[in-house]
Amino acid sequence: MVLIFRALLFILLAIGLYWCFKFFVNPQRKLTQALEDGRTLIMDDKKVVHRNMLIAFKGVLFEAEKYMGTTEEAFQIIKIHVWPRDNQKLVGLEKKDFQELKQVIEARYPYADISWKSPIKELLHD
Repeated sequence: MVLIFRALLFILLAIGLYWCFKFFVNPQRKLTQALEDGRTLIMDDKKVVHRNMLIAFKGVLFEAEKYMGTTEEAFQIIKIHVWPRDNQKLVGLEKKDFQELKQVIEARYPYADISWKSPIKELLHD
């Protein structure tokens, strides 16, 4: 009887540890936490071009679509379109913030031409 109780306790402990591990490495939780803290976090799979990049920047969630092309050396990401998921969260962001975000993206993809979708495009072209 004691052996069965210990085995069940061990199984419950293993399941609990597994659940905690899965919780703390969950990318969606990391993204939510970065948005709440106002940190910069890029969720991107560099090996999969067709998967959009998610960027948490100063409490705003941006989505970026990548396009592959050729450079003089190799195939690279040459074009990135960026837009906010919720335009209403852009309140308080300035031009310098978008230039900073552009630098963050360019550090990851140096060959990419970054373009912004509305309403950021209108702000930057004024």
